Amino acid sequence: MSTASAGGTGPGRPVRVVVVDDHPMFRAGLRTLVDESAGLELVGEADNGTDAVAVCLHAQPDVVLMDVRMPGLSGVEATREIATTAPSTGVLMLTMLEDDTSVFAAMRAGARGYILKGSAPDEIVRAIEAVAAGDAIFGPALATRMRHFFTAGRSGEPHPFPELTTRERDVLDRMAAGDANPVIADALGLSEKTVRNNVSAIFAKLLVADRGQAIVRARDAGLGIRR
Repeated sequence: MSTASAGGTGPGRPVRVVVVDDHPMFRAGLRTLVDESAGLELVGEADNGTDAVAVCLHAQPDVVLMDVRMPGLSGVEATREIATTAPSTGVLMLTMLEDDTSVFAAMRAGARGYILKGSAPDEIVRAIEAVAAGDAIFGPALATRMRHFFTAGRSGEPHPFPELTTRERDVLDRMAAGDANPVIADALGLSEKTVRNNVSAIFAKLLVADRGQAIVRARDAGLGIRR
């Protein structure tokens, strides 16, 4: 389901908002919040990532309130498409928990911040207005993770893929070097089942469909270079 309405632009106009969430009751609450907030205007809504992209292309909102986890096209994937096709739209992620792994992936995709679904209405409104003004909104857990991304690593270089655990990065490094799962298991002292579980986690966190895509991402980041 999706709705959208085109609107004008100009100084002093309200912040134009699209609401995206697959839970009808929560989406209705956000819709009411936006409708009743001075300075905000609801211009569209959607219950999945695919419709969210279509609504944003049509309505060109200032801000999208985007659920992180949805069936089909996820909020992260939808954010990536919106950042490319509607770059003037700011994406504000909605999440139940401070799931910094998923939200960090959303930031890499182009989101400008996130807010917890349990936040007070006035906090949500302030976050929308801040994103519309070009600010970035980060929770403390994600802010810490981002600092690590920019400061951690040998010789002052950031670690690639900070959303991965150390073990997952080690597995990905071996994958990028062309090692098969049994070889990775032997090299890292793991069972093959553990390696398979790590590979699955890597696919999910990097938003790739298969081993080939993961290897391309890893090699682009400089992994897989043999000592």
